[in-house]
Amino acid sequence: MAEKKFASQADLEEKKTSFIKLSDNAYAYTAEGDPNSGVIIGDDSVMVIDTTATPVMAESLIKHIRSVTDLPIKYVVLTHYHAVRVLGASAYFKEGGEQIIASRGTYELIVERGEQDMKSEIERFPRLFAGVESVPGLSWPTMVFEKEMTIFMGKLEVRLAHIGMGHTKGDTIAWIPSQKICFSGDLVEYDAAAYTGDAQLEEWPATLEALRALGAEKLVPGRGPALVTPQEVNAGIDYTKDFVTTLLDSAKEAVAGKMTLKEAMAHTRSKMDPKFGHVFIYEHCLPFDVTRAYDEASGIKHPRIWTAERDKDMWHSLQA
Repeated sequence: MAEKKFASQADLEEKKTSFIKLSDNAYAYTAEGDPNSGVIIGDDSVMVIDTTATPVMAESLIKHIRSVTDLPIKYVVLTHYHAVRVLGASAYFKEGGEQIIASRGTYELIVERGEQDMKSEIERFPRLFAGVESVPGLSWPTMVFEKEMTIFMGKLEVRLAHIGMGHTKGDTIAWIPSQKICFSGDLVEYDAAAYTGDAQLEEWPATLEALRALGAEKLVPGRGPALVTPQEVNAGIDYTKDFVTTLLDSAKEAVAGKMTLKEAMAHTRSKMDPKFGHVFIYEHCLPFDVTRAYDEASGIKHPRIWTAERDKDMWHSLQA
């Protein structure tokens, strides 16, 4: 019998994108469970939060931006290092781009594993990398901050902050304090699976509570619809917290019970499927999620690097 392919390799249907106005300064670019981007328009320039996966795909977002402003797209913010978020960065330089900004943790992860991650992601999820031949290589930050930085786009204050580890060790949020609008990257997901293959699962819930404490009234998650009321923001945070907590608790039970990875997968499914089995990219994420959770529950604190080869080995062991 032929081995099953990654769920993501069979996911070829184009998703409908939406460009949603959150305020006079903020827009959400969402795509039915595909990676979201954010746009902040200041008095003198534009900031894009997460670039899309390729320069060709970034052109669609740039078209939307140009429908509402001619200001230069001066800043590109990387919420974390994953290829699907960062490889479109070069498209913005012909639109006035000056700085690619990331946290210190994100910079370190690009150095450590950016090359392997790029190859791994492109192989496992081809639809998300339309026009991959337009990618000139890794997207390197030109500006790196430790914990927090503030940018004034004219009079509009935007804060970039690393409030804790979660989806990766370097997660960054963008925050407009005057409007209580937050762009969370993949720290928050809604109506989509959380990909946790490179996560710090133990720390993630506390980071979500730090995010909640900001009191955001609107939030753009990494995947899923824009959350446009305080109630929706809280629901998104609760949803993500439930996902990562259920996942890690299941893995801890599996490790305590001396289960194999394949047995851990079945055990985790028994807890996760009823709650999350219907959401976007669940089948794609779960093998990677369970593998990372099993590792973390076994004491592997720093996520192992995914390579195209490791992807295949993991997949094979779960099918065997």
